[in-house]
Amino acid sequence: MAERKPIISGNWKMNLNHFEAIQLVQKLSYALTKDDVEAVDVSIHPPFTDLRSVQTVLEADKIPIALGAQNCHWESSGAFTGEIAPVMLAKLNVSLVIAGHSERRQLFGETNQDVNRKIKAILNAEMTPIMACGETLEQREAGEMEEHIVTQITEGLSGIKSEHVADMVIAYEPIWAIGTGATATPEDAQEVCALVRATVGNLYTSGTADKVRIQYGGSVKPGTAPELMSQPDIDGALIGGAALSSEDFAHCIQYRLR
Repeated sequence: MAERKPIISGNWKMNLNHFEAIQLVQKLSYALTKDDVEAVDVSIHPPFTDLRSVQTVLEADKIPIALGAQNCHWESSGAFTGEIAPVMLAKLNVSLVIAGHSERRQLFGETNQDVNRKIKAILNAEMTPIMACGETLEQREAGEMEEHIVTQITEGLSGIKSEHVADMVIAYEPIWAIGTGATATPEDAQEVCALVRATVGNLYTSGTADKVRIQYGGSVKPGTAPELMSQPDIDGALIGGAALSSEDFAHCIQYRLR
């Protein structure tokens, strides 16, 4: 079995101006030890308007946290008012980009094909995609969860080479647990993360499936992180609300000590 280093990512969504972002990053850096960032890969995903300020702080203070983005367009330039190209993010030393977050799918109508185009563009710009997948409560209760997840992964990864998939991150986010305070039980989360890994194995090879890192996302908090992270197919967390608190986010990163 491949040794998969845990990856914990903070998705700030549409929160914090660039002054608040600087403060949060500085507080987070004080809360983390050298052992913390050696044991766990950490990324933060601020709004676009914060990226340059956060990049400057991370680099000036040599803070070992990766800079990520929440979204991008699939074209490198063009008449796409309000959109951001992957190459623009790469110039800010962004290293990870979320593609297909459930809020993008539900609120802005993104399709699996859109997500696939974004993943290819992110890879072409030499960044790492975090591809999100997840089901609604209605889909789960109707017994459609497995088919929905498999379809999202199959169509999202269409045409992407095995070696690129192995280096990606896939985030399982049960939509019914995002921002609701509800959290899938560790057993529920493990079941679907195992399905994600098996699907990658079916599409590629067992070696590819063994290498890809799978995050769980959905109201992850310091109190729930340790048990979730103990599951064999959960390699990290994509954290929303708790990532807006330096203390809570640090405690999630330090799950192994709790």
